[in-house]
Amino acid sequence: MADRPVNGPASQTLSRGIRLLEILAGQTEPMSIATAAAQLGVHRSIAYRIVRTLEDHSLVERDDAGNLHLAAGLAALAQHVAKDLQAAARPELGAVADDLGMTAFLVVLENTTCITLLSAEPREGPGTVSRRPGARHPLEKGASGVAIQSAMSDAELTALFEGRGIRPEVGLARSRGYTVSRNEVIEGLTGVSVPLIAPGRPPAAVSVVYIATPFDNETIGARLRQAAAAIAARLG
Repeated sequence: MADRPVNGPASQTLSRGIRLLEILAGQTEPMSIATAAAQLGVHRSIAYRIVRTLEDHSLVERDDAGNLHLAAGLAALAQHVAKDLQAAARPELGAVADDLGMTAFLVVLENTTCITLLSAEPREGPGTVSRRPGARHPLEKGASGVAIQSAMSDAELTALFEGRGIRPEVGLARSRGYTVSRNEVIEGLTGVSVPLIAPGRPPAAVSVVYIATPFDNETIGARLRQAAAAIAARLG
């Protein structure tokens, strides 16, 4: 039996399903099926079938209002991604979250996209902003994106961004060891991030986000550098 062509209906449906997961990962508010259809550029009936398939695999769920959310099945899949990196980072992120009273997270790079691989929230203290694993944003934005760029050479960045200029914040991050952004990824939030550099691995970032804090950013950056060094040491 002949193989299906790679651009056939099955691959198109799979691509749309994956795209919907990516869209939901980047959302901070619930999304209706009608909005999902518009984002995908398909009829609502097609979006509904995609959602049903993702629901069958526990990757998407709908609340009582019919809005879409990522489901627990994604967490089970994520546990098998970079398992050694997650195992090394988990205790350090938890300690950072408790010490600073902020959400701490590990970001990895995929092409020109930053993806949250793991996050931790403080066990005590005021409410914090959650950062779900799988959340995505462009490498060009946010503290974690700048931190990852700071661990790359100018030649690598020029090739990656096809000749576009390198942000001046990258040089500043290299000199002081951390970077800060505000309102770049999520409105109203400040992010602080440091690069995570481990032998034989692409650059990643250890980050926190907050609305308000008694700590200055230099103190936060120092704590994050300590955590990044500990994670790198655990990885050997």
